[in-house]
Amino acid sequence: MDRLIYTAMTGAKHVFLQQAGVANNLANASTIGFKAQMHRFEAVPVLSEAMPSRAFVVDASIQDVFDEGPILRTDNPLDIAIDGPGWLAIQDAAGEEAYTRAGALEVNVNGVLQTKAGYILQGDGGPIAIPPDNHIAIGGDGTVSVIPAFGNPNVVNVVGRLKLVNPPESDLERGNDGLFRLKGGGGIAPMDDTLRVSAGNLEGSNVNAAETMVQLISLSRQFEMQIKLLQTADRDAQAADKLLALTS
Repeated sequence: MDRLIYTAMTGAKHVFLQQAGVANNLANASTIGFKAQMHRFEAVPVLSEAMPSRAFVVDASIQDVFDEGPILRTDNPLDIAIDGPGWLAIQDAAGEEAYTRAGALEVNVNGVLQTKAGYILQGDGGPIAIPPDNHIAIGGDGTVSVIPAFGNPNVVNVVGRLKLVNPPESDLERGNDGLFRLKGGGGIAPMDDTLRVSAGNLEGSNVNAAETMVQLISLSRQFEMQIKLLQTADRDAQAADKLLALTS
């Protein structure tokens, strides 16, 4: 009887946790550059001489889904989408390098290029400063140029180049802030000159809202099933107790 309780109890616990993860994916179905997460379960035997036949259900791994999201046309020169794999290098809240595919950019009050979330972009020589009264153009290789809003419009000045990186996906891990970093504090990724960006576009979330909603409903049914198994085990235990009481 307790074998059923072990499996159903741990199964219900981790299905509940998976529901939270899927709900987070669904909540970010419209977040620019968001990457979904996927949970994988497996049964693990309880390592005990007293109960060698018992097993727990555990969350074996939480994997990030690196599939590319849909490209959304915005015609905003400060919106960029990375063509194919790759990441934008930014400074996180602690000033350390992190990576994102959210390419909605803006110029902050200090004249520095940053993301809409407030993270300063890394260039090939550090943060990219934009002179006042200039229009911004971002080339396919990530080169950031400025054109004077007044005076000679044919004068184009290059002020920097976005740092685009492409570390192996297996080397990346997601932080609590949603940004990606090299695992184990493994330093910073080198700049990849072969990566390309397209201005006037943004990459949407790779979450399929319809599929995720179906998955959330399915997990709800699984959770109910595990609870019913626990209730069944309780009723069977009560019936067994009654039989033992009658025979004693």
